[in-house]
Amino acid sequence: MVIMHVLFEHASGYALFAVKEVEEVGMLLPQVEESVLNISKFKNMVSLAAFFPFKSAQTALENVNAISEGIVHADLKLFLETNLPRSGKKKSILGVSDAKIGAALQEEFGISIQTTGVVAELTRGVRLHFHTLVKGLTAQAASKAQLGLGHSYSRAKVKFNVNRADNMIIQSIALLDQLDKDINTFSMRVREWYGYHFPELVKIVSDNSMYCRLAQLIGNRKELSEESLEALEEVVMDASKAQAIVEASRSSMGMDISPIDLINIERFSNRVVSLAAYRLELQEYLRSKMSQVAPNLAALIGEVVGARLISHAGSLTNLAKYPASTVQILGAEKALFRALKTRGNTPKYGLIFHSTFIGRAAAKNKGRISRYLANKCTIASRIDCFSEIPTSVFGDKLRDQVEERLSFYESGEVPRKNVDVMKEAVKEATDVAAEIKRKLEKKEKKRKKKEKKLKELEANGETNGDVEVENGEDESPTPKKKKKKEAAEVKAEEPAAENGSETPAKKKKKAKAEVEEDNGVAEETEAPIKKKKRKSEAVAEEPAEEPEAPVSEKKKKKKKAAD
Repeated sequence: MVIMHVLFEHASGYALFAVKEVEEVGMLLPQVEESVLNISKFKNMVSLAAFFPFKSAQTALENVNAISEGIVHADLKLFLETNLPRSGKKKSILGVSDAKIGAALQEEFGISIQTTGVVAELTRGVRLHFHTLVKGLTAQAASKAQLGLGHSYSRAKVKFNVNRADNMIIQSIALLDQLDKDINTFSMRVREWYGYHFPELVKIVSDNSMYCRLAQLIGNRKELSEESLEALEEVVMDASKAQAIVEASRSSMGMDISPIDLINIERFSNRVVSLAAYRLELQEYLRSKMSQVAPNLAALIGEVVGARLISHAGSLTNLAKYPASTVQILGAEKALFRALKTRGNTPKYGLIFHSTFIGRAAAKNKGRISRYLANKCTIASRIDCFSEIPTSVFGDKLRDQVEERLSFYESGEVPRKNVDVMKEAVKEATDVAAEIKRKLEKKEKKRKKKEKKLKELEANGETNGDVEVENGEDESPTPKKKKKKEAAEVKAEEPAAENGSETPAKKKKKAKAEVEEDNGVAEETEAPIKKKKRKSEAVAEEPAEEPEAPVSEKKKKKKKAAD
């Protein structure tokens, strides 16, 4: 007798269903397909044997990630060990929807796994009626669990995507190609449009962006004169060309143009010039990205060609997995299949044809150098993909090797052995990596020190602020508080002034009074100032009279003694 169970992975947990009358169900596949939609008929074939709910969303995500990678999670192993019957007399079969996880389960438990045939129909029925087959689970709760797990699973996949650094390079090179096409199309439109007015300019200036800048600068050719030579020289960077443009404008065969047409041409030319400027910025961005992601490949074959290889392969990881023979014809797939179909000559190179090495090689050596270059590109991409600290040392060494091989084909000079070159490269790369690591550690230490200082300053600022608030003092007093403080100081200094000691505040007050007297405003303030003066004079005079008494007594004594 055969016992069959079907494993179903849901967002809410694992479920194990027992299939009734396995032989009959297996034989009658069309009837099973019909009964899937009817819940009452489906319940007669399948019953819930066990259900293991996930404790949290994090647990659900871990289990789903394990299943997608074909790994048996600890929760799934425990669930099946507990609930899957293992009797010797009865043959048990476990139905699984995914063949990858099925193979892992078969290796783990040693039971027969079925993934095709009636299992697919039963799984479809379970997926459709899951909320009714499991007690206590509603359709709304099941859909919420599925939605939450779907969001977290996709977010985790995007977050841990190993190719996310390559995505920027792929998008940049695609945009760069599109910009090249657009700038070329728009420049031809400007040439045709402005050519009606000044047809001779096309022969003098061949560069597209320069032509657009000139169309923007010249405008109406009749207004061009010797005074415009300096401005033309700045654009053209050639005095003879600037002079030729001025002379051609005087004897031009072009038609007259209205001001409104000139305005439109100038606007369009401005857009084309701005696009060309943005293209240069984008190329610089691509260069910086390639130096971060694939420095060795960029050093060997150039940033643009390297980016095209990564874009065509899909990612740097995919490119690293390719053999050298695939990298050699990458981008020439149509020509390859056409050659195989017609039994003609297969292509020698694909995207790597744009490298300078193949252009410099002789016609008979192009195939040989492309094969050698593809080999070195494969090595460079693998180093970039799997190295922890990216450096361009290996790329420079590989480039030197290609140069030596090129000179060997031309002059017969024997190149260095690959082993010796790689030994040198490994030594240099370790030194450079150690230096980079040391700099990174230094930066990290500086950053930590700054953070620590900021925290200390914040803590000190908070404590000082608390103390000052308690004492009734503020670090940054407002204008009102300043005025109150000054008034209090003046009041405190007034009694001291009455005792005969003039303070700076008193002097300030006197100076103010004098200014007000000059303006005829401070008539009321004169009296109190004079009174205070008189009082201070009287106080100063009183102690001066006291020492006179002893002096007069001495004189009297002297007179008596003389008598």
